[in-house]
Amino acid sequence: MTHPAGVAALVAAVQTNCHIADAHHAADLSLCTFLLQMRELYRWEQGLPLGAPLPREAVGAWLAGREHAWAALEGRGFVALPSPGGEGEVDAFDAEALAPQLARLGLAYGAALAGRDRPGFFLAELLQRDEHADGVTVQVCGRELARGLFAPPAALVGRTIVLRRESFARWMWEKFEAFGLRRAEGAFKAVVDAYGLEADFHAGLPRLLDEQGPTLVLHELGEWRVAQRLEPGWAAMRLALADRRTDLQVRAVRDLVADLETTLPTLLDRQDALALHFWFATFDGLRAALCPALAPAYAQWQRSGRDDVLREAVARGRIHFEQLARDLLALHAQHGDEASVAIAARLADPRAVCPG
Repeated sequence: MTHPAGVAALVAAVQTNCHIADAHHAADLSLCTFLLQMRELYRWEQGLPLGAPLPREAVGAWLAGREHAWAALEGRGFVALPSPGGEGEVDAFDAEALAPQLARLGLAYGAALAGRDRPGFFLAELLQRDEHADGVTVQVCGRELARGLFAPPAALVGRTIVLRRESFARWMWEKFEAFGLRRAEGAFKAVVDAYGLEADFHAGLPRLLDEQGPTLVLHELGEWRVAQRLEPGWAAMRLALADRRTDLQVRAVRDLVADLETTLPTLLDRQDALALHFWFATFDGLRAALCPALAPAYAQWQRSGRDDVLREAVARGRIHFEQLARDLLALHAQHGDEASVAIAARLADPRAVCPG
């Protein structure tokens, strides 16, 4: 797809902001996560297919050059974005201001935060744009023209849910590679088998993206619904947190509320077994630690085909984490910017966990 000349300046500005964000926050990542994200960023920049062998010397030189470029960007603020129609400039975080004119050009822009202050930007070709009954817009994006290390497969940006198919594909490749090291039974193996990924990953991937993209959208829709109750207090509370782990735990609580309220009940009502396998294939980390009852309930559903135990676990979890979210907001209302210690203590309390 070719684009008007004004788009080239926009691509360059968005990519500059991606580099600035990476320069500021790449050091926040664990070494393993950093290397995985850099590997996929290299493949994207070079136009290499998923899983393509990487030339060691070329990658080493690229890494050195990227770190040198990051050093030159240290302390630099984000640049304003030129309107592709030449009508002036737009703040880098004002994605909604650019959305209408970009949609006419077949493009989509996103600016979102991971954690309290780690921004991520992207510009991509727009494949589909729909209005949802909840008052949000759903944008499905294809080829990405500008991106950085932080490339979530889906995100809620203002009133817009963005599904990034290219980032979704890379995320699935990373999970498939990890699965190949152990080939453990469980949810991800069910996904692998259903889409024939072991026989031919690239052949099965498009159907996976088509069928499971809506599952990611459901989570973001759940986030939107939760936001109607918790914001603006939730964002203010996160800004008061003093350490990254507490912020990650707080994010996990909200993710659980969104999925227990919207994603999982919807999938259960639809009797969408494959989407349930997909959801549980990505259910890990702090979310799984906070809600350990879900995994055995899923396993029982998988064995028996009956969903009553899983539905009960979802219902109990929804009540538990809705209350926990409100407890955290109450602590912030009580302590203000000094609430971080109290919030961390509440999350460390065994009663924060919903065992079922």
